[in-house]
Amino acid sequence: MHCDPEAGGADSALRLGDFIQEVGFPEGVVNIVTGFGETAGAAIVEHPQVDKISFTGSTETGKVIVRACAATLKRVSLELGGKSPTVILPDADLSKAIPGAASGIFFNSGQVCAAGSRLFAHKEVFEDVVAGIAEEAKRLRVGPGLISETEIGPLVSAEQRERVIGYLQAGAKEGARVVVGGNAMGNRGYFVEPTILADTDRTMSVQRDEIFGPVLCAMSFDDDDLEKIAGEANDTTFGLAAYVWTQDVSAAHKLAKLLKAGSIFINGGGLDSAVPFGGYRQSGWGRENGRSGVELFTEVKAVSIKLS
Repeated sequence: MHCDPEAGGADSALRLGDFIQEVGFPEGVVNIVTGFGETAGAAIVEHPQVDKISFTGSTETGKVIVRACAATLKRVSLELGGKSPTVILPDADLSKAIPGAASGIFFNSGQVCAAGSRLFAHKEVFEDVVAGIAEEAKRLRVGPGLISETEIGPLVSAEQRERVIGYLQAGAKEGARVVVGGNAMGNRGYFVEPTILADTDRTMSVQRDEIFGPVLCAMSFDDDDLEKIAGEANDTTFGLAAYVWTQDVSAAHKLAKLLKAGSIFINGGGLDSAVPFGGYRQSGWGRENGRSGVELFTEVKAVSIKLS
């Protein structure tokens, strides 16, 4: 296991190492290597005695890993970025869809690969949905994670905060309407206001790129053609997750079939360790969890014996 301090996982990985020692794993079964991706990570990826690489992180880093693994043709699985759509049909129960959509983008300050960062709501409910999510955003208590009242914490680094702010500025310049938020918060820490950008479109970087922050791009649609709705939701290079809110079971199943994403969540729900998780297209290769996740770490061997 390699842990990159810049990704914010060093402390948790080292704590896991403590637990592994406490329960008595034999030495060498689990090795936690700390260091930066371009040094420690690269050494692991390129080493000829490493048979399998499983990586979770950005799509760009995933592409670097694939190129590095080509020399040894080692097995690679990738859980990468996303720009996941949340589709709210006009019959959806808004008392559940609104807090669900808000949690889908603001949880962990939007630093979630499967965050529902693009909202598609029918014109009949669009203004109510956006207003409701905006109220949820305003109510969130932003602050340090060590304060028990905090509901949304900081971004992982100053660099990431500046990156997110850069997207917000670009979105406003390109014509997006800032419904709520849109700014950094305070002079200490890496805080960004929970933000909704409305009236975005495919030409804007905020809608195309994974921002990895608490930023929701909201768009309305006025067509009941599920294929057209799915086409707009699929208009991305990613395909990690998709969220659908409707009381029409038939429409839910049709959208689940049409949406190009590895995980479809209908009217809520969450990840289950028994269910495969992974993405289409530039959201990755392979699946984590479930039987599929175990099979990624195995090799098939055929043994034939001739009986005389």
